[in-house]
Amino acid sequence: MRTFVSAVALIIGVLLTAVAVPAIWVDRNVVHEDGFVALSGPLGQDADFQQRLAAAAVGTIDTGAVPDALADVVRPVVEAAAGSLTGLPGYPAAWEETLRKSHRLSFPDPASPPADAETSTSLTLDVAPLVALATEELARTTRLPLEAPEQTLINVGQPEHRQWIERVSAYAPLGYSLAIGAGIALALALVAARRRWTVVFSAGVGALLLAALWTYGSQLARDAVVGTPSGNEVADMFKDTFAAAASGSFQAWTAGAAVAGGLLLAAGFVIGIASRGRRALSR
Repeated sequence: MRTFVSAVALIIGVLLTAVAVPAIWVDRNVVHEDGFVALSGPLGQDADFQQRLAAAAVGTIDTGAVPDALADVVRPVVEAAAGSLTGLPGYPAAWEETLRKSHRLSFPDPASPPADAETSTSLTLDVAPLVALATEELARTTRLPLEAPEQTLINVGQPEHRQWIERVSAYAPLGYSLAIGAGIALALALVAARRRWTVVFSAGVGALLLAALWTYGSQLARDAVVGTPSGNEVADMFKDTFAAAASGSFQAWTAGAAVAGGLLLAAGFVIGIASRGRRALSR
């Protein structure tokens, strides 16, 4: 009976862990704003992405206030602004604020009013801080009364991605409860076992299997995201680069699980040999 209870508890612990770890990673690195900014921040250092994003941001500047007589003069200045935007001192702060504003649109506070239907049907990248930075620089250079919009939205992905995000926001925080349940189940398996080394050994095997499963699953998720076009070149670059960064970040977690599994496997093997040696000496 003890062996049966230990085996069932071990299986439950492994199954709970299989769900808990990815959920915790998503909650910390995607749902939470600071984690999202930390994960996405390096994207702003990609030279090609920077230039395309700057061109898209500058291209949205409203130059309606420019007199027709000065239009030909201002146009080269606007084009030059796209190339110099990433070199401005305020660019890093504007890029971080872009990520934070975009995250708030995708993961709104439940206590805040719902977003407009037009902006809630898909994920959005709000580049208004970058547009404001470019507008300020253009206004300083040309001395024209240019004003930056409060929002400049770029749709990222498809409407089904918005549905995925809503489900993730709801279920990812449950990962911590699942992890506690997994710990309790594994502890019960260890206590109930007649030969505890078998639990340690089996837990190691389970961790290695989970690491392989998570690696395969993260690759499938990355391919699914990358394979869905947004219809916008800048949005696709952000989506694809973010998916690659997210996959790389989660791979570090799977590598840790694999190392832990190997250590448990070795520990169970050593403990098993030692216990057999003690039984042989006692006879």
